[in-house]
Amino acid sequence: MGKGIRYSDEFKQEAVNQVVVHGYNVADVAARLDISTKSLYGWMKSFSKPTRQRKEDEDLRAEVARLKRELKRAQQERDILKEAAVFFAGESKNGTRS
Repeated sequence: MGKGIRYSDEFKQEAVNQVVVHGYNVADVAARLDISTKSLYGWMKSFSKPTRQRKEDEDLRAEVARLKRELKRAQQERDILKEAAVFFAGESKNGTRS
């Protein structure tokens, strides 16, 4: 079994077609193509959807990833501002006692 290999969408679609269209057994197709049955089942799940639906799903995943990155950055900025506020509050107290 190949480990860490990236397969093209065309390869994945053809593997799925061998099971769905031609009626071959999943285990046989996976063994013949030297892939895991788990991978083939995953490909069947995603490639059995219409192309438009797959594109929308991909766009949604990309948007979620972008929003997660944006949220992480906003949280880091918030934490920096909190630390700065605590620092300057301490400096302010020290400045008034002298």
